[in-house]
Amino acid sequence: MTVTRRIAALFTVKANKALDRAEDPREMLDYSYSKQLELAQQVRRGVADVATSRKRVQLQLAGLQQTSGKLGQQAQQALAIGREDLAREALTRRTAALAQCADLEVQETSLQAEEEKLTLASHRLQAKIDAFRTSKETIKATYTAAEAETHINEAVSGISEEMGDVGVAMQRAEDRTEQLQARAGALDELMASGALRDASSPVVHDELQSQLNAVAGTGEVEAELIRIRAELAQAPAPTALEAHPSPVGTAPATSQEATS
Repeated sequence: MTVTRRIAALFTVKANKALDRAEDPREMLDYSYSKQLELAQQVRRGVADVATSRKRVQLQLAGLQQTSGKLGQQAQQALAIGREDLAREALTRRTAALAQCADLEVQETSLQAEEEKLTLASHRLQAKIDAFRTSKETIKATYTAAEAETHINEAVSGISEEMGDVGVAMQRAEDRTEQLQARAGALDELMASGALRDASSPVVHDELQSQLNAVAGTGEVEAELIRIRAELAQAPAPTALEAHPSPVGTAPATSQEATS
């Protein structure tokens, strides 16, 4: 295949795909219906033209018939006054008029048949157009319902272009939120460990001061422990009774029992 043919084939494929995306069956149906209406209008116009021609022939025929009758009367009048020459002329004209009447009658019959034929064709065409209109509206309604159902299913499943963009935006927002939360948590840990300082705090702390404060706090705790131990050492020892209390519900022993 030559380069030119390949380019032509590629262009044809691209054009067909573009037409498939741009083509709407409903518009094509409406266009076909409008063309059929135009055809029906042309047929009706043809019927009207044939009827007009037939009517014109009828008028001409009526005029010739009237003329031929008048010529016949004139021939009789000419013979009555002895003018055979005038009578012959009138009869000659009458014969020509009758011949024209015969031709017009043939034309009238032909036009009448053509008019009836076109009228029947017009009625059949109109019936087909009415049936096509019903089918067209049914197909359009079915196509519209199928298109709406497809869009709904695509939106529900998330495979439509609009919902796909929404899903991508939501995923990006979630990723950004997680990133910010992780960053905030890391900053909190760094500030708690002293690796970072609070820039809004009026007192400036350094790492050395933090260690000194920690040592001072440890010394205070040790001093408090020593004081508590000294207080416990100075406290009097508990008596035997205090050390061994009587069981609950038993009466205390008397002095005699204690002496014995």
